Amino acid sequence: MDEHMHGMGGMAPSPPSPLPPTANDTMGTMMHHKMMMHMTFFWGKDTDILFQNWPGGKSDMYILALVFVFVMSVFVQLLSHTRFIKPGSNHVAAGLFKTLLFAFRVGLAYLVMLSIMSFNGGVFLVAVLGQTLGFLITTFAFNKSPHDEGFDLPPISC
Repeated sequence: MDEHMHGMGGMAPSPPSPLPPTANDTMGTMMHHKMMMHMTFFWGKDTDILFQNWPGGKSDMYILALVFVFVMSVFVQLLSHTRFIKPGSNHVAAGLFKTLLFAFRVGLAYLVMLSIMSFNGGVFLVAVLGQTLGFLITTFAFNKSPHDEGFDLPPISC
């Protein structure tokens, strides 16, 4: 083994520590498996999105979670490209409103990002579709074509 540690200054890596002993070995194994997190995309309803045990592996709750992520994604785009302040508005009130709107939009964007970090393929797809639909709605709402001056693919901001 020492010949394989050449260049490490004689320091061998320590072996991984075992799980702490528990009264019920089955429970310890279940806790260990529950704490594992996917690091690659996967398909299926057995995932946690945003909150522990939500949607909980139930099909109806998984669909609700997908709808929730989709709606959040649409709103992120709508809030990014909609003008709420009219010219001539009170400068201080407009500034406060813009600040609150910015905080709300950033919070939604981070929630969408955290949802995607579940590595669930369905969540990823609905997040992208929601952002796409939001962009499409704002394109038609402002009655601009993609070829109009001043309208280009907006930068992604979180």
